[in-house]
Amino acid sequence: MPFCDSSEKGTRIFYKRFGHGSTKVLLIAGLAGTHDSWRPQVKGLTGSAEANVDEDAVAAVGDEGLDVRDQEAQEGIEVCCFDNRGMGRSSVPTNRAEYTTSIMAKDALALLDHIGWKKAHVFGHSMGAMIACKLAAMSPARVCSLALLNVTGGGFECLPKIDRQMISLAYRFFKAKTPEQRAVVDLETHYTKGYLDEYVGSCARKDILYQEYVKAISSSGMQSNCGFEGQVNACWNHKMTPKELDTIRSSGFLISVIHGRYDIIAQLDHARRLAEKLQPAARMVELHGGHLVSHERPDEVILSLLELINASKSKLQPDEWSNMQEKQAGWLMIAAPLALTNKNNGVASNLLAVYNLLGKLQLSFLYCIGIFIMGYEHMRSILKTTKPVKVAASSS
Repeated sequence: MPFCDSSEKGTRIFYKRFGHGSTKVLLIAGLAGTHDSWRPQVKGLTGSAEANVDEDAVAAVGDEGLDVRDQEAQEGIEVCCFDNRGMGRSSVPTNRAEYTTSIMAKDALALLDHIGWKKAHVFGHSMGAMIACKLAAMSPARVCSLALLNVTGGGFECLPKIDRQMISLAYRFFKAKTPEQRAVVDLETHYTKGYLDEYVGSCARKDILYQEYVKAISSSGMQSNCGFEGQVNACWNHKMTPKELDTIRSSGFLISVIHGRYDIIAQLDHARRLAEKLQPAARMVELHGGHLVSHERPDEVILSLLELINASKSKLQPDEWSNMQEKQAGWLMIAAPLALTNKNNGVASNLLAVYNLLGKLQLSFLYCIGIFIMGYEHMRSILKTTKPVKVAASSS
């Protein structure tokens, strides 16, 4: 099996490669996702969902083993996707400190070295997009273009919108112990209700997807507690510094921020703000979908990714690529963060204080939900141990 040994404390990263061509694309999965979560994009970009054979022999040769003219003459796209540490067939470190987006970006860079790719178009989803940002800031010379799907800036921005639906989902997520239970929760968090309720032939789409999810979760196994807590820790502690953002902005590659308008996990406003911070190189693409917009709107996502690849190849200038000042699907990008950071503006300072207070209240509310769930489980376990045992009367 193809594994890459990361430089980070001997962690092994499982990966697969698809297709052939001089255009290289690295796909980075999100929280609790495996390499297989990119299946629609792999097929759309390469034309095949079948992994390349003899991976180790190809990795040993790498790009440098090919004649430069032959390589340039190749047409097509080669894709590499992998399981992040803590998930799938990759190593699962038990120490939570071994999970950060910076460490996981180093895993991805080690993989690029292992397969012999000097540069690649780097595309990430959710947590994978956070990792992609870190990779781009660490080693911008290795990035041809950057696509960030359903991304946030980490920290408080990882918190979903708190409402009745989200409280129910959070409760059922922590209670889920089987692939069947987990599949039901995943479907509600990944897709819009309208998409799930659509009929494909005589069956509702949610019934078809449910069977697929149960099968996928059963084959890869439920994510371990160490892996889940570690990846959550990576998201919570993720932050892009002004220096890192400036490095990405000034590196010359084009960026697409692709987001589902109805994402209940990664809120759209956070993605818009990040796209604004990455000006003048970023294009904002909003699609009708939820958190897993790459599956709900695969054709549109693939088209956006191909446009990014082709624009990068044609050396399109950032100001020609960006659409941030144009009206997109009923919204107009406004430079709100610039106003909020103006210390001389009293109104802006008050708004910033209110924003920070709401963030803290939201975190406290989420914390209380967690305490309630843990307390409920603790009381259930106590009641089970103290329940009177019926003893049958002696017949003697």
